[in-house]
Amino acid sequence: MSEIEIERLIRSLGIGATYRGYHYLQYGIKLCLENEDYLLSVSKSLYPQIANHYCTSSYSVERDIRTVINVCWERGNRELLQKIAMHPLEIRPASSEFLDILTAHLKQKNIEKIFF
Repeated sequence: MSEIEIERLIRSLGIGATYRGYHYLQYGIKLCLENEDYLLSVSKSLYPQIANHYCTSSYSVERDIRTVINVCWERGNRELLQKIAMHPLEIRPASSEFLDILTAHLKQKNIEKIFF
């Protein structure tokens, strides 16, 4: 999965690169696409890996990803998020759920590209 496709999805959700969380989310999705086990322990594995890559703290990564999720939910393309989630979202998704939704969508898109 190319970084351009990840970037395109994040931007289409209404999240711009002016947020630090944008970059953390992009890298986090890339890691999750490479190894889905990151989705099982977001706080203990994924955030520290992102933090290490960007020379920051896990707390900052978590906070900044929550911020971009909130941007998507409040001012972004919530309709697209609902569509790719493939189930109704009554409340703003948690960070791990958001990462799971985006990762699953990109994986499905990649499978469709291969077979169709």
